[in-house]
Amino acid sequence: MRAITIHGYGDPDVLEEQEVTEPAFNDNQVLVEVVATSVNPVDSNIRAGLVQEVFPVHQFPHILGLDLAGVVKEVGAAVKHVKRGDRVFGLGSSGTYAEYAVAEGTQIAKLSSNLSFNEAGALPAVALTAWHSLFRYGELKEGERVLIHGGAGGVGHIAIQMAKLTGAHVIATASSRNHEFIRQLGADEVIDYTAVDFSAVVRDVDMVLDFIVGLEQERNCKVLKKGGRVVSIVTPDIADITRAYDVNGKFVIVDPKREELEQIHEWMQDQRLKVHISDIFPLSEAALRMAHTQIETKHTRGKLGIQIRE
Repeated sequence: MRAITIHGYGDPDVLEEQEVTEPAFNDNQVLVEVVATSVNPVDSNIRAGLVQEVFPVHQFPHILGLDLAGVVKEVGAAVKHVKRGDRVFGLGSSGTYAEYAVAEGTQIAKLSSNLSFNEAGALPAVALTAWHSLFRYGELKEGERVLIHGGAGGVGHIAIQMAKLTGAHVIATASSRNHEFIRQLGADEVIDYTAVDFSAVVRDVDMVLDFIVGLEQERNCKVLKKGGRVVSIVTPDIADITRAYDVNGKFVIVDPKREELEQIHEWMQDQRLKVHISDIFPLSEAALRMAHTQIETKHTRGKLGIQIRE
């Protein structure tokens, strides 16, 4: 099968197109003919060798990619909720920058025919990260005030929509060019982080979602109510940092479940949750090098998709 691989850590030029063996699967997994996937910031971080302690590559060549949407080709004996030929979406166990990928049966859900593969292939990783940040770790409740950093980004733009579905008051940070986009997603207040120090204008929020590497946690703590919480996907020692400020810090580890994907799917069907795809790239080394270069600007609005098949 055709795949985009890396043979070592490095810049986007290490991405190479090659023919590789179709991945093997076990009784608890399915083999999916991938139609669409996407580029996530973690992909470029893994490629560059920046997150080896958390996401080590044990063997090269390595296929990147988390998201998948496609058609089930083979089903493990213990998987009962899907069958050959079903449309599905979710997370891959093997890399998804490839024509075929393996997924755990617990980490895929059926995809209805009225939703596109490109849409579904761009959503799982960011939607599950937003879900776990808001609900499993953040325990967001109706009427609470939440500050979401990076509101126009992949996780951020989904988190805004999910928080509004819960009935929260949403404050989001974004550059001025993304303010109208953020408001259309439902944000109640928008702060231009390039012009204003958010910690000088925001007060008494119940939760801060920390999606930005290098953001000073003292500033996040400053805007919280007493006993509020900072939920971070980028700062593993957040609990230790926040303890001195009489607030709570929680580091998110995503452990997805099929039921969460099914709820996300329901929101997509009802058009209450929409993923914004800024650009779609074909499965080629030149295109994926461009996509990785773009994602590393850290100014991508929404997601970058990869279409593997028509």
